[in-house]
Amino acid sequence: MTIQNKMLILVDGSERTLQTVNYVKDFMPVDENTRIVLFHVYNGIREEYRELELEPTCITVADQLKNRETQEKGKIRACLEQAKNILISGGFSEQSIEIKFHRLEKGVARDIIDEARKGYTAVVLRRRGMGALKNIILGSVAVKLLQALTFIPILIVGQAPAVKKILLAVDASPASMKAVEFVASLLGGHGYEVCIFHAIPGLGAIHFDLSEVCRPALPEVDMSDTCLEVFKLKVARLFKDVKDRLMTSGFESEKITEKIISGVRSRSDAIVKEAEDGGFGTIVVGRRGLSKVEAFFMGRVGHQVVYGGKKFTVWVV
Repeated sequence: MTIQNKMLILVDGSERTLQTVNYVKDFMPVDENTRIVLFHVYNGIREEYRELELEPTCITVADQLKNRETQEKGKIRACLEQAKNILISGGFSEQSIEIKFHRLEKGVARDIIDEARKGYTAVVLRRRGMGALKNIILGSVAVKLLQALTFIPILIVGQAPAVKKILLAVDASPASMKAVEFVASLLGGHGYEVCIFHAIPGLGAIHFDLSEVCRPALPEVDMSDTCLEVFKLKVARLFKDVKDRLMTSGFESEKITEKIISGVRSRSDAIVKEAEDGGFGTIVVGRRGLSKVEAFFMGRVGHQVVYGGKKFTVWVV
């Protein structure tokens, strides 16, 4: 069997982890060439506590800790099996699902990163410490992974229903085009709806010399056209390219919509609002913006969507 898609799903033993697995079951296409690895990094008893076994007066405490470890391992293994059964109930074959119970080596995040380098298509995890600002845990595993997994798409699962309707936020950046290709390769030919979306910031929010942008690139663009119309023309051409790529992969033309909005103060806020208004459950964004200048002044749009769209599943590619 040729493996085309290999998904790494992080399982931490919590109820929200099972919600993440349910998203994969309800949203992802069932394909004979897909492989899923359910991955857990187990910390166990800290070494300093293990040394209690050497102290005669601490034998009782050491036994209690060992019993607790055994119980904890049992719960996590049961959660992994439950996750596997959820996927099987969704149509994935038992042979396509692997459970990896990994003993901590370098650190939870670093061990996950090392595993992710082993030929995976994407990493899937739940939102922990990535919702409202008060819930952000600086240094948490989820935040570390969002920052470090730059070489692979990361799918951060929210609580919005897993409807097969995708908001694909695009610009002309290489990362955005990689996001388009990822969506096309993973979901093409499976009946998904997709909206190609772009938000043009208000001119006051653009932090570069407009003289070059406003200069007509083609003869048919009259000098009297506004900068906004020039932007819209460029985006329309971008949309045609994106739509062609999606249709080539198997997306149906009638299930592809397009939307451009202008004058927004924040691209990330506009993307999240569109997802809310349009009934989308999944947002797809490129990891980086159009330029280093944009990243400096506006932040990484993809990261801002992750934090702002806390109820949505966000794919960062």
